[in-house]
Amino acid sequence: MTETHTYDVAIEWTGNLGTGTDTYRSFSRDHEILATGTGKTPIAASSDPAFRGDASRWNPEELLVASVAQCHMLWYLHLCAAGGVTVVDYEDRAHGVMTMDAHGGGGQITEVALRPEVTVAEPSMVDTARALHGDVHAVCFIARSVNFPIRHEPVIRVQ
Repeated sequence: MTETHTYDVAIEWTGNLGTGTDTYRSFSRDHEILATGTGKTPIAASSDPAFRGDASRWNPEELLVASVAQCHMLWYLHLCAAGGVTVVDYEDRAHGVMTMDAHGGGGQITEVALRPEVTVAEPSMVDTARALHGDVHAVCFIARSVNFPIRHEPVIRVQ
């Protein structure tokens, strides 16, 4: 039997400035992302500032890159725990690239670079800690769902 999980979110547009979408410039791209029925704090979102969005809010492209980085981290920590590597600190400065179509209007994320800085408890764990980054792609739900390359540029340190 196949196991499935569902994820329900709601998007609520908050950018009607009085005349709706009367013109391209007459409305804000502001919206909220809500996890329906959970009571979670809404995420204030907008479009990228290049597309008339609010730079102080999350945009979909940032959220996609964040999802890739989160999923990688969570699976990596799991694989480390299972593989005898004690991680004591983990930070990632992920970087995504969106390439626009030459014909205007469309584009797509063309790559994400993950740059995790991992601190492990013992020097003997460094090689395994580095190698496990390469194993994450096979199990990470998000990485398995996207059609762009995800590069890993880990830095491993010892506590």
